[in-house]
Amino acid sequence: MQNKLLLIILDGVPWRNWRRLFGNLEGWVDSGEARVWKIRSVLPSISASCYASIHTGMPPARHGCTGNGNVFHLGQPDVFGQVRAAGGITGAVAHSFWSEFFNRAPFDYVRDIEYDEPESTSINHGRFHTMTGYGRDNQMTPSDVDLFATLSNLCQRFSLDYGMLHTCTLDSMGHRYFHDCQEMDHACFVMDEMLAPFIHKWRAAGYEIIVTADHGQDERGHHGGRGALQQEAALYYFGPAEGPPDTTVIDQLQLAPTILSRLGADIPDTMQAKPFLR
Repeated sequence: MQNKLLLIILDGVPWRNWRRLFGNLEGWVDSGEARVWKIRSVLPSISASCYASIHTGMPPARHGCTGNGNVFHLGQPDVFGQVRAAGGITGAVAHSFWSEFFNRAPFDYVRDIEYDEPESTSINHGRFHTMTGYGRDNQMTPSDVDLFATLSNLCQRFSLDYGMLHTCTLDSMGHRYFHDCQEMDHACFVMDEMLAPFIHKWRAAGYEIIVTADHGQDERGHHGGRGALQQEAALYYFGPAEGPPDTTVIDQLQLAPTILSRLGADIPDTMQAKPFLR
């Protein structure tokens, strides 16, 4: 592969909380070691639909996932498959929806929660969690430092060319408390503090890094529709590539072709948005 890249998705964080509360990420922006842009999600701005769009580069109206209750194995070309076709090694640490979309569905708790499949045409090394029993009073989310450590473990053991991590912690907290409150201030602060040491480790291991969200969240802890708080998040990039002016708003559909262009994998015709890094 031309480069190595990790995509870190912190579910459900609106633009204003990224820029206000993630002091380590913002410090790297100030020092010039990272760049940040605003990114706007597809519609509906609901988790599963966004997951599918982030990796297929297609809007929900085309890939067919209309929400969290409509998760199935996608048939369109996606980032994992294109990286594998180019000879790269892929890994994912994420919610089980990702395994269903890009590996196999329905998700099997025993078979699919952890697997290493060198011959897979999609995700070679998967570590997934289901959040079964999730609700307002019980988030059922893993510790994020455990997830970051698990991705690091996969990178070290299997020399991933492309790795993706997704965590629902802040989305779940936001649905419970909404984002303008002391609890969310603290949760974002803790996430930033836990993530920061791993940024150092991943950069030292030669990875370019993108940190972003699938969507935002509004004053009532909602997302799914149109509106700046629901759709807009931040995207931080660590690496040598050049990007657009800081005032540019990135379309979420640009993520998939951008990742493939950085890795040197072919961009399929179904991904019609233009890469934003060069």
